[in-house]
Amino acid sequence: MGTQNTYLAYKRDTRQLLYWIINASNSIKKSLVATGHDTTVELNNTGQITVAGLVAMSKLIGQHINTVPPLIYRLLQSIIEARTITYGIFQQATENKPDPEVEKSNASHKYFIDALKEAFEALGGQAWLSGQKSGDQRGNSDDDDDVNVIFANQFSTLAISQPEGDNDEESTGDEEELIQALKPTTVPRRRQQKSSGKGKKAKKGKSKKKQKAAASKQLRLDQVPLESYRIIESEDGIMTDYLMAVYALANEWSDLRRYLLKLWKEVAYEGLNSAIAAAVSHLAIEMVKQTESSIYIDFPNHESYATVMETITRGNVDKAQGNFTLSLFITDPDSSGIKKVREKDIDIKEQLMIHTYRALLDFVEDFQKTRSGKPTKRMLAEIRDWDPNLDLQRASEDQRLKWRRSYTINWLYDLVNLYSSIVVQRNTLKGQHHVYEKVDWSSRGPWGVHRRLFGLNEFAGVVTSLAMQLPGTDVRERILPHLVFQLQCIVDSLTVSRGWSLSGFQGHVLISPPKEFRPRRDVDLFLEREGERDFKGFLKAVEVIQQLFERDGALQGNPNRHKPHFEVLKEAQEDFINWLGESKYMYGLKTIPPSRFSHINPNGLWEYSPFLCGAGLMEGLELSYLLGMLIWDRIPEPMMLIHLHNMLVQKGLISQPIGMFHSLQDLFPDAWFADGKAPTHDFDQALLTRIEETSARRAVFHRRSIARAAMRTSLDIHGVLNPAANRFFKAKSYLILYRQVDWDPAHIPDEDIPLTSMLGTLRLAQTKHVTDPLTGRKSMSDTDLVRRARAQGMRDEYMINLSSSLHVLGEGRSDTIRLPRNFMDAVPEGYSTISDLNKKTRRWKHPDDAPNNIDISGCTLLELLKWDFFQDICGDRPISSLNYIWVAARFMTLFMGFEEELKKLRNPLYVEAYETNNQMKGEKRVGLTMLALLEQDEECLRVMAKIFQEDRIGFMHHIYWDDLTSASDKLSASKASNEDEMPDACAVM
Repeated sequence: MGTQNTYLAYKRDTRQLLYWIINASNSIKKSLVATGHDTTVELNNTGQITVAGLVAMSKLIGQHINTVPPLIYRLLQSIIEARTITYGIFQQATENKPDPEVEKSNASHKYFIDALKEAFEALGGQAWLSGQKSGDQRGNSDDDDDVNVIFANQFSTLAISQPEGDNDEESTGDEEELIQALKPTTVPRRRQQKSSGKGKKAKKGKSKKKQKAAASKQLRLDQVPLESYRIIESEDGIMTDYLMAVYALANEWSDLRRYLLKLWKEVAYEGLNSAIAAAVSHLAIEMVKQTESSIYIDFPNHESYATVMETITRGNVDKAQGNFTLSLFITDPDSSGIKKVREKDIDIKEQLMIHTYRALLDFVEDFQKTRSGKPTKRMLAEIRDWDPNLDLQRASEDQRLKWRRSYTINWLYDLVNLYSSIVVQRNTLKGQHHVYEKVDWSSRGPWGVHRRLFGLNEFAGVVTSLAMQLPGTDVRERILPHLVFQLQCIVDSLTVSRGWSLSGFQGHVLISPPKEFRPRRDVDLFLEREGERDFKGFLKAVEVIQQLFERDGALQGNPNRHKPHFEVLKEAQEDFINWLGESKYMYGLKTIPPSRFSHINPNGLWEYSPFLCGAGLMEGLELSYLLGMLIWDRIPEPMMLIHLHNMLVQKGLISQPIGMFHSLQDLFPDAWFADGKAPTHDFDQALLTRIEETSARRAVFHRRSIARAAMRTSLDIHGVLNPAANRFFKAKSYLILYRQVDWDPAHIPDEDIPLTSMLGTLRLAQTKHVTDPLTGRKSMSDTDLVRRARAQGMRDEYMINLSSSLHVLGEGRSDTIRLPRNFMDAVPEGYSTISDLNKKTRRWKHPDDAPNNIDISGCTLLELLKWDFFQDICGDRPISSLNYIWVAARFMTLFMGFEEELKKLRNPLYVEAYETNNQMKGEKRVGLTMLALLEQDEECLRVMAKIFQEDRIGFMHHIYWDDLTSASDKLSASKASNEDEMPDACAVM
């Protein structure tokens, strides 16, 4: 699943084009040699080619090819367009301010574009164009929007460099598809050539040697990966590619930043759970990181933010101001053209995050000077007495910028002081001699076992490593764009909660701060430090279950029965108390400087960072889920009660299913029952079958091997608590799925993706389509996700249409899509205007037999996946919001009710399980359950049904929040709140 980073799309298209050109040329070369002819074009065994070589190969193919696949023409069109747009951008850049380097890049661009056009012509491109239907041409779609935002500047124009079409094949990212496209093109035309006998004989004499050499070279070419295909350019050409790369990167982070600003505004003004915003922010940061990594594979040692900034601004930020504009165009109804309605110079320092970068760099340089954790006098004079309540609406722009800079540096001082405290105290209190600049400060380093922070450990480790270098160490080359982007997101989360956001056209947008928002709002609900709400907070749940564990241990004759389980819970509880939402820092840590916010709130690190609170909550929810699944897997009560409840419902002793048990059956069907379906008879056998499934020798060995591997290789508690090592409860929440793949959705395995999720929809839409060579029938490739979709009644025809359906869904025409009800029920109404998020989103109508490598804008992808996180955290399937420890405590309490009542009645099943049967001595509750399921003693079952219904445990009683909201309601409300905003939602630069 790709996003529309224009440089990466350009590089991908170039590699795919070269793959086809080189292999086709090699095939023709070998065929000519085999028939006694030859050509001056040499075999290529490296996958690398010059611009002139590309033209020569294209001419050879054009002379001897039968047909050129439409895919190849589209690739060439895409590459030419990307180059042409960049050429125009560079021309605009030098129009008012000549720059010799840019002018050299322009000359390189012009040469490259002319060569590509020549290659296009040689391959028959003009003939192909003339044969296209007018309705298939780019920009002539009947259902185009009336208003389009187009960018006429250095960044944004690149974002529309992808070609569009309705009926022809799209470019693919799959080598297999390119090979298939190559097959019908490798038969040379028969040509009548005049040649002397001598010449012909001479060629025959070389034929066998050339065939052997060609075969050898072709074998080596087959071993060249697609990623290694590239055009060899001059130094000017490489610089041109680098400029394209950094412009695309800056455009991406600007788009994502603007989207995240709106998301954190939802947190502050509309009550969106901050963990959702943090999860989506992590996805955005990973997008920038991936783009950064992918781009700079081509340009080693040019990956730092400083280099990117210097390249874009030509080394002078002030002179660069005015070179970047944002334009708004609308379709002119009186003509076929467009009309510019607005244009504005872009604040280059804001859009390039230069303010935030300089604050970070100045902080690092200041911290290095003493490494004491205290600002120097010069810095102190600038950042002291920061006022969180400054009226930003009345402040001047310069005052707002100084206020934000002061906050950023103060917050970074607190972050580094807290994160480094364990090592600093070892040196100062215990006399150890750790050399700060040599310490591995990474979150997964040797000090990572000491919890000091939730949510931002990786970020804190990187910043601490920079700050702890020797005084005067130049760290600019170590500050990467994604680090600056993350800090910008952290800072933005505060400013937007104070009513200050940014707009491309309006600049600083200022509104009144929300009246009741607190950054810790959701964290406090999760922990419930004061214990005021029953059955809600994690901390109180641990205290309650400790008492129940002790009581059960006494009942079973084993006081240490639950000791290992409780020790894990207690450690998590202490970590949450000390390092989530609050920290020991607020009470003062010996030898560590006090908080930079002590004059207003010593817990300022958390109190003034919605991002940190959201990220910390997100990690807290992950760990509480993992711990809950671990406890449920180790105690028998959850499994026993689900089977008892199901039996009593099936027998009519419970007329209406109890809410909690009914919900849990829906959420985790495969955990409770062998085939995921609740039994209607043979209830004892159903439980035994489920247990026996997990008791097989192979299953036990597999779980143990996973657990050992987790203990051996995991670098943090998330890896140690891998649910795959559990016996019954292996399901993963969305948060866990994404953390396990470092927030890259493309790496989540099919088998872990819920079918009704947005990610599942996207994955199905990009699954390859296969055509049966005999019947011509089209079907989906047999992936795990496809098999599950078929099992739920979804036909291949439906899934094949998903790629085009995504576009229809985005325009609010979901009623025209022929999709199964269970699929459409999962689509929230709020997505009726998803195309409004980014007008750059391509219009997809994929041929049935082509693979669906869908590129969508990064913001659109985030909006889609945001819904999945919403469902997981506080929506219709809130797996991450259930307090599993409280539920476990209620389950144990329920069994205590069974035991108390049956003991009074001297029920024979109770007497046998708890008093007379020595085989049940260590597992009395399991014994009672099996006897009840097997013998179905009427008195016992009626007592159990009565206890079940006396306290009808509801799912809502045990979620962390006050309420849940359906995704459609929440997203529709979000849409309505944004209707009055400027239409620059998809326009940056």
